[in-house]
Amino acid sequence: METKFDFSGKDLFTPIAFREDFNQFARLSETQAWSLFFTASREDNALGFSRAAGRFWTGLLVATVLESILGVIIFHVS
Repeated sequence: METKFDFSGKDLFTPIAFREDFNQFARLSETQAWSLFFTASREDNALGFSRAAGRFWTGLLVATVLESILGVIIFHVS
């Protein structure tokens, strides 16, 4: 069995966000951004390629922030 992986690269253990070939001003999808966040910039497709996963995490974050703000407004005790 022959593997075709190159384990000798200088960027082997470098986070994806800091690699030279990553930041070429390409657009990131929501799913790629959340994958980078959850894996500490180690993998940009850990959540797959579905747009629904990115939208889910973005919606969850927005809902959490809005619920927190609403909770403070409603249950504010002076």
